[in-house]
Amino acid sequence: MGEIYLNGAYLAPDQAMVSVLDRGFLFGDGVYEVIPAYGGRPLRAREHIERLANSLRGIGMQEPLSLAEWSAIFDRLLAPAPETDQALYLQVTRGVAPTRDHRYPAHATPTVMAMAKPMQPRDRGIAERGVSAVIRDDIRWHRCDIKTTALVAAVMLRQAAAEAGAEEAILVRDGLALEGSTSNLFVVSGGQLSTPAKGPLLLPGITRDLVLELAAQAGIPYREDAIPVETLQSADEVWITSSTREVMPVTRLDGEPVGSGRPGPVWQQIDAHYQRFKADARGAAV
Repeated sequence: MGEIYLNGAYLAPDQAMVSVLDRGFLFGDGVYEVIPAYGGRPLRAREHIERLANSLRGIGMQEPLSLAEWSAIFDRLLAPAPETDQALYLQVTRGVAPTRDHRYPAHATPTVMAMAKPMQPRDRGIAERGVSAVIRDDIRWHRCDIKTTALVAAVMLRQAAAEAGAEEAILVRDGLALEGSTSNLFVVSGGQLSTPAKGPLLLPGITRDLVLELAAQAGIPYREDAIPVETLQSADEVWITSSTREVMPVTRLDGEPVGSGRPGPVWQQIDAHYQRFKADARGAAV
């Protein structure tokens, strides 16, 4: 890992430190973003920064930096390895208060951090075998549209999936499948592509929105609507999406095959469009 941006300075990882009184450390009182970068170019940086701003407003904070200021930080962090696919991680907390108190401090300077790390190349076997997932009850709070650093529920759910030998846990609340513990959800039934509509119970994914754009361009019918757990369990195809995992086909769900048990034709079509879009992004900011 190279330099870390912290509150206006670029520091070595072992020099980048925050106070134990930082509210991000004490309460998870902060938000974050993850932005993929291909060929040194962040993918959809504007949309990610807009989502960061929405998350900040959701917890009563203002944007600490403009898009231009963030972009300058990204350029420096990505510069040492411009040909390497990297993930930018940025985090903003409410900052340091004089004492531990649940109430917002009257005056606090936000802690702003950003770093870049290489992304692992996609396993080529995914296109042949897909990944597995398990269904779990959604134990998270009621504002999942805020990309908060308070992630212990998501951590527990992702760990439960790992212990079951699965890539992801697909979360169900009140009989509806919402998203994965770290991903958005798509299903294909009878040629119809569906994903849950945006709302407070799921994260408005940047990759999710891109997939819908690509589906529209490809003439694939889609809808944003509730997905009953029964529909999930009987779907012809199931996918999970995120900025660093792109579009992953789920071929086994709770140990049972999804559809044919192999990545389906609609996923293959969308993935081809996504890979072309990603290749184009290497040559120009998108």
